[in-house]
Amino acid sequence: MKVLVTGGCGFIGSNVVDAYVEKGYDVVIVDNLSTGKKENKNPKAKLYVCDICKEELEDIFEKERPDIVNHHAAQISVPLSVEDPLYDAEVNIKGIIRLLLLSVKYKVNKFIFASTGGAIYGEADVVPTGEDYIPEPASPYAISKLSGEKYISFFYNQYGLDYTVLRYSNVYGPRQIPHGEAGVVAIFTEKLIAGIHPTLNHFPDAPQGMIRDYCYVNDIARANIIATENKKRGIFNIGTGKGTTTIVLYKEIVKILRKKGVFIPDDFDEPQRALARPGDIKVSTLNVQKAKLELGWEAAYDISKGLSETVDWYLNR
Repeated sequence: MKVLVTGGCGFIGSNVVDAYVEKGYDVVIVDNLSTGKKENKNPKAKLYVCDICKEELEDIFEKERPDIVNHHAAQISVPLSVEDPLYDAEVNIKGIIRLLLLSVKYKVNKFIFASTGGAIYGEADVVPTGEDYIPEPASPYAISKLSGEKYISFFYNQYGLDYTVLRYSNVYGPRQIPHGEAGVVAIFTEKLIAGIHPTLNHFPDAPQGMIRDYCYVNDIARANIIATENKKRGIFNIGTGKGTTTIVLYKEIVKILRKKGVFIPDDFDEPQRALARPGDIKVSTLNVQKAKLELGWEAAYDISKGLSETVDWYLNR
């Protein structure tokens, strides 16, 4: 079976590609390498350096005829989406429409979409938040992801294009870049290793930082395999169901780095402080019972184990 993975040289996408290759799938990657890196490419996958918004994308579909399209290519930064909502829409909305049109034209069996549970619900008054909660996106990034979900629903109803939407919590792990929803893990780790004092962003009334559901990328990749092989259609939250404050995350990374022999000055025990950025939300934790019951998926990594493997990757680069 052939899978086309957009953004397959990016942080999450490349880990998903690795999981597909390991399971024996024929994998084609489409990535413009704007944030993805060639060194992330799995050697057994075929790479087309192409933008999903360009007309040349159809040539790839015509040649490769994928059975599955797994869409991870995106503008991933919440702050950037606030600064430039037009660019965010150009990539995240127009890009998915082009992919859906080509998927119908070339008879793709299933469309898998990497959406956001970490941003789409906004400041939810039900935490952990389930899929039945009406989204209240607080940034153009979250709005564009919700728009993508609505287009997918339309293409299913209009053309019968089967789909699974995975609403990720805040994903972290090897190959992460310091952008996107869970970029704080990469930022803290890279700065501490470099001897730079990191900054914690927070709301004035929440000095411990924001609360997020941090999910390790290996668990995310496994969810994509299950979504590919499972006949279930719909929207599924993918996360741990547990909230972690930014300060707890920071202190855990400091502890792990010191345990692995990295010198962290005593005055780094506490991060520097700055106010929350535009588009930030205070609390985001996902109810993942639907994924557990219908997909048979649940997170295998807790925050300590995931961060330990992540730190190892940064130290071994």
